[in-house]
Amino acid sequence: MMPGMGHNQGPTMEKGLKWRSFQWQKARDAAMPKTIPLMVVKMHVARAHALGLDYPTYAMVRKASGRDIMGLLFSSNALRVVRSDQPQMPVARGEVLSAVQGAKRLALVHAPVNAAEVVLANEGIDAADRAPKFTQSWAEMRDHLGGFITGQRLAKDQVLIIGDTAMERDWTAAAQAAGYIEAQRYFGG
Repeated sequence: MMPGMGHNQGPTMEKGLKWRSFQWQKARDAAMPKTIPLMVVKMHVARAHALGLDYPTYAMVRKASGRDIMGLLFSSNALRVVRSDQPQMPVARGEVLSAVQGAKRLALVHAPVNAAEVVLANEGIDAADRAPKFTQSWAEMRDHLGGFITGQRLAKDQVLIIGDTAMERDWTAAAQAAGYIEAQRYFGG
C-alpha cells in the first residue's frame, strides 16, 4: 500500500517496529554531520560579535530557535533608563548598542519614562514602545509584545530579549521570542 499525501515515510506500526525505529534513527544520525564546518563556525563567531554577544550565547539561542537573531529587545531597566527626566542611557551602554550591526535595537520602556523620548535621546535605539504593565493579563502581554515585534517587521523567534527582572524574563515566553539573557551578561560586569 502506498502512503498518502503528507506521509513522511516514517516507521510503520507493524511488527518489528523497534528494529525499524532503531534503523531509522541510525540512518538519520548518519545523515547529520557530527560537527559544524569551520567556515560556518567562523561566520557564527563573526555574527555573534556583530550582535555584541559571546559565541556560546549566540550558539545557544540560535540552536534553541533555529533562526538567526535579527533583533535585540532591551528593557529600560537593562538600559539603565529609569527616570523620566533622564531618558538617556549611560554612555558605556550606548556605545555597546551603537556597535551592534545587522539587527534592530528595540526597547520596551517602563513608566514613567516616555518611549519616544528614549528613541530621541539614544542614537543606539531604533524603536521603542511602552513595556507591558504588571497588571496586564498574559494574553494582553502576548498581544502587546507580539504587535511591537511584528510591527518592526521581525519574526518573534528572531528577537532576543535582554532584561533585568523576572517579569522581563516572562516576556520571552509571552512574545515567543528566541531567548532571554540578563543585562549584566550582555553588557558585562
